[in-house]
Amino acid sequence: MKLLTLILLIVMGTELTQVLPANPEESWQVYSSAQDSEGRCVCTVVAPQQSMCSRDARTKQLRQLLEKVQNMTQSIQVLDQRTQRDLQYVEKMEVQLRGLETKFRQVEENHKQNIAKQYKAIKAKMEELRPLIPVLEEYKADAKLVLQFKEEVQNLTSVLNELQEEMGAYDYEELHNRVSNLEERLRACMQKLACGKLTGISEPITIKTSGSRFGSWMTDPLAPEGDTRVWYMDGYHNNRFVREYKSMQDFMSTDNFTSHRLPHPWSGTGQVVYNGSIYFNKFQSHVIIKFDFRTSSISKSRPLDYAGFNNAYHYAWGGHSDIDLMVDEGGLWAIYATHQNAGNIVISKLNPNTLQIIKSWTTNHPKRSAGESFMICGTLYVTNGYSGGTKVYYAYSTNSSTYEYIDIAFQNKYSHISMLDYNPRDRALYAWNNGHQVLYNVTLFHVIRSVEL
Repeated sequence: MKLLTLILLIVMGTELTQVLPANPEESWQVYSSAQDSEGRCVCTVVAPQQSMCSRDARTKQLRQLLEKVQNMTQSIQVLDQRTQRDLQYVEKMEVQLRGLETKFRQVEENHKQNIAKQYKAIKAKMEELRPLIPVLEEYKADAKLVLQFKEEVQNLTSVLNELQEEMGAYDYEELHNRVSNLEERLRACMQKLACGKLTGISEPITIKTSGSRFGSWMTDPLAPEGDTRVWYMDGYHNNRFVREYKSMQDFMSTDNFTSHRLPHPWSGTGQVVYNGSIYFNKFQSHVIIKFDFRTSSISKSRPLDYAGFNNAYHYAWGGHSDIDLMVDEGGLWAIYATHQNAGNIVISKLNPNTLQIIKSWTTNHPKRSAGESFMICGTLYVTNGYSGGTKVYYAYSTNSSTYEYIDIAFQNKYSHISMLDYNPRDRALYAWNNGHQVLYNVTLFHVIRSVEL
């Protein structure tokens, strides 16, 4: 376990005039941050000259900062005491290991005089212990870092005491604004980290066994924190009742649910719940309906132009699966096929409020040859079947308008998948597999090309 050592160098403006801001009124400036030869993070802060401070003294904030550093010093002292105890134990163990290694060498030199069985046993034991030696050396180095960290915090305390005596003004508002700005940029960085390329799918986790051979189930990726309701729709046509379970735990252990009646029956298993509303394909039509659970009413409906329906361009398993609605990190999508694109898959990004098409991409993959599909980070992933041996073998990226053939193992445990959707909040695939509600965790590979901090 490596310890990160933080060094804060506070440089008075009168000492490093070459790095002072062009305008003295800019007050505090973060000059640079870097990593020194020993791997420590070094942050250089340039303070204004005393004569430049024009505001009233705010020693209270500085005193609070000093108290925090003192609290940190106490924590470091406790950590130091624990580390010293552990170090003594490690050093004792190291001596024992070294002694064992010496004995082994003696045995190895005189192995002809020893029984072969004993020799092999000792050698095997030594091979097990040998990797611990560099680990112990590393631990000793960490203990030294703790001591150095303790000294640096003490030095920081002294510097803050001097500042408290010498400085009469401190622009905390500007410092707060800079911290807020950094938080925003870090948040933007985390959003970029949220997306990636699919590299693996876990073994299935069976949540429940219920319903018919076909159906769909899901949670809302935009639900408020603490809202873990499960939505359940049995069958692929001639049904309009949606079950609402209060939580995943309720869904797994009970049959207590609230039933919502939709104004029209749905078609297929491509429904999705998104931000409190369910989006579904109206049976025997190419109309998409947005039904608000909060008002129990249709908030929007719109035909999906040129989309095939009524088993014209279904998935390989059939079931009126012509139009598949899904969400990912980027929003709401519709997957379907058109006569104009020769029955090949069309990907359309939809406005979740108006249901209008924002942009569409035409692919070269026949819709009827696809087992199922799902979107992750703007890329459509397609399985090569729905029964028996299954894998994810085709990917179309809407970010680059390119496709590739891939080979990602996908365990089809119950031999008939009729629904497969990705939930960006859970980072998981929800599947309906022959009357079983199943989850798969996914592994994403992150590539960050440009991040500003």
